[in-house]
Amino acid sequence: MSIARTLLARIRALPPRPVRIMNVCGGHERSITMAGLRRALPDWIELIPGPGCPVCVCPEESVHAAIQLALAEPVTVAVFGDMLRVPVNVPKGAVRTLEQARAAGGDVRPVASPLEVVQIAASAPDRPVVFFAAGFETTAAPVAAMLAASPLPNLSLLLATRLTWPAVAMLLESGRPGFDALIAPGHVATVMGPEEWDPVPTRWGIPAAIAGFSPESLLAAIWSVLRQRAAGAPVLDNCYPDLVRPGGNPTARARLAEIMQVVDAPWRGIGVIPRSGLVLSDAWARFDATVRFPLAIDTARKRAGAMPPGCACAEVVLGRRAPDQCPLYGRACTPRAPVGPCMVSDEGACRIWWAGGVRRSRVAA
Repeated sequence: MSIARTLLARIRALPPRPVRIMNVCGGHERSITMAGLRRALPDWIELIPGPGCPVCVCPEESVHAAIQLALAEPVTVAVFGDMLRVPVNVPKGAVRTLEQARAAGGDVRPVASPLEVVQIAASAPDRPVVFFAAGFETTAAPVAAMLAASPLPNLSLLLATRLTWPAVAMLLESGRPGFDALIAPGHVATVMGPEEWDPVPTRWGIPAAIAGFSPESLLAAIWSVLRQRAAGAPVLDNCYPDLVRPGGNPTARARLAEIMQVVDAPWRGIGVIPRSGLVLSDAWARFDATVRFPLAIDTARKRAGAMPPGCACAEVVLGRRAPDQCPLYGRACTPRAPVGPCMVSDEGACRIWWAGGVRRSRVAA
């Protein structure tokens, strides 16, 4: 019998006890949905998508700034491909995505890695290149390494990088986290170390496990938190030991500490989360696109809301509403015509659920 089948049999043999388990990472949500784990698990286990989609929480004003840079400045804007179709709130007929800015003549280039950005900047040293980088720790670390290794004078950064743990800490501190157990992201723990997730069981008494992205690792984490809950003994269990080590990746953490500093930062539709963002440190601030191109940055757009009208992406990100509980899901909002960012990104819960076959909203319009 395979490991997955063995774990499923053990889980199904447990006495039914309703439980809500949040999987923080968008990659986890994709693996869970594509592997059909929700259908395979007993119906008393609810798996809740969490805030681990960087595209979904990227501030609206950052996307707007990237669009304005592409349209109003003689620059090349390099951006990860899943940011191209993220919409901003603008009047009808105005450019609302980087994809539209590119169609309107802006030099917008999708990239898959920081290395491609360096190649673009090095190939045209007389043209400014702005790398619009949205992501979590696993994006921030290679971006920091890129800048340290290749501080090209024509290269600057428009950062929308965020830290994962502060968002979960905010939910826990709210007094209504909405989950009884937590699956922490293995790739983030690989960089930052597992220790930052210790407060989940030690301070809040909630079972937690770190998981990789295979069904076996995810099922091991689910089995772990269920056993912890049954025993009344919450701990942090590492179910991704091949890559997650105490202390994380010292080289990556040192590079982050050198190049970037932690600040309070806005999350789209959620508001400012304390010490949840990364900006360039003072020694590297000359590479900050908001300093080099201040006229493209509209500070009036900085507001806590900024999701499109009727869009429930923020509640989906916080685990307070399932994707198909948004009134726009499958109606006004589909992957072909996304209204909110959760339907754009491959790590967005709405896009993942759509790809998994959920086609209609449970909330009839």
